[in-house]
Amino acid sequence: MAKFLKIILWLLLGIIILIVIIGLFNREKITRLYHVNSLFSEEKIVSNFSFMDKMFKTKNLARSGEVFEFDYNLAQLPKTFQFEGEKVLLQDYLSNTSTTSLMVLSDGKVVFEDYYLGTSKQDKRISWSVAKSFLSVLFGIAVEEGEIFSLDDEVTKYVPELKQSAYNGVAIIDILHMASGVKFDEDYLDFDSDINRMGRVLALGGSMDKFAASIIEREREAGEKRQYTSIDTHVLAMVLRSATGKSLSELFEQNLWSKIGAKDDAYYVTDGFGVAFALGGLNMRTSDYARFGQLMLQKGKWNDVQIIPLDWAQQSVKATAPASAAANDHFGYGYQWWVPINADEEFYAIGIYGQYLYVNRKAGVVIVKTSADRNFRNDGQNGNELEQKTIEMFRAIAMEAKS
Repeated sequence: MAKFLKIILWLLLGIIILIVIIGLFNREKITRLYHVNSLFSEEKIVSNFSFMDKMFKTKNLARSGEVFEFDYNLAQLPKTFQFEGEKVLLQDYLSNTSTTSLMVLSDGKVVFEDYYLGTSKQDKRISWSVAKSFLSVLFGIAVEEGEIFSLDDEVTKYVPELKQSAYNGVAIIDILHMASGVKFDEDYLDFDSDINRMGRVLALGGSMDKFAASIIEREREAGEKRQYTSIDTHVLAMVLRSATGKSLSELFEQNLWSKIGAKDDAYYVTDGFGVAFALGGLNMRTSDYARFGQLMLQKGKWNDVQIIPLDWAQQSVKATAPASAAANDHFGYGYQWWVPINADEEFYAIGIYGQYLYVNRKAGVVIVKTSADRNFRNDGQNGNELEQKTIEMFRAIAMEAKS
């Protein structure tokens, strides 16, 4: 009996040692997975959104050239705004949506800038899906330069490894419009959804390209309906990388970040192979989001140089996509840009948990709002009412800034 217990103890010790060895070899992966699972926790979300580089693999995006410094003409925000016939206190709304920064430009000058919940102007805040609109700009430049022949081309012309996926036979234009028709569950609150499985691939150092190629089911025919599908943006990035022979990070630095007087370096979160998390992994200062917004306000021109092709800067922000498959989604959509209800020369980019880049060309106003709003979808309409309410706040700010 004593001999048997001794054998059992030695086996247990061996198992413990094996677990320790495996843990040591996979410590980085385990740490990143832990961070993914606690990324949106109430006590960590604000800090996490400012320091993604402490948790994930990243690729620096170096700024270059002379910094473009904004002039300041500070003014007060309106005290209230109207939503569905009711008066809303603006400062209460900023607080209730866990705003971390707010910056307003009017005619290229800063009229309001503030930081909340312990954040600062040096923080490089995560874009989430605001990054999709940056990708759109880089895509438009590649089209203008002839590296992508036509938006009617099928994506497999550039990325043959997608031929066995649900993207086989899908045109680029349909993916730009979020109308690829592929089946992809975007439910952030479901642990087993496609979007959350993708997050774990990213955290564990897997391949985003392989993940995209693994999507094999279709919801409907391409171009039939718009359905927000984040992996579509990664497929666009695959096309872009293949067509240009450059990484997304290289294209970002060369075609954008070196040309608009960015205040600081930015960075992409990457997968385990150094591939940029194109659909949501950009991180930068609030003021640099504003510089990009000002570039779009000016239809792609900066210091009299047309950085973004004029046609693309105009066409990409029009509501040209098919109607949404979601009954409560009445917003318009262009080439990875959103268009508000009853838009009047307005468009915007939006990311989960309340990230916004709003551009109003008619008013000459750009607004950046970063947030850590854990209730961003808790309005009974999957976040659509809250989104429209935020747009109405931006419109009130724009009207005040213009007056």
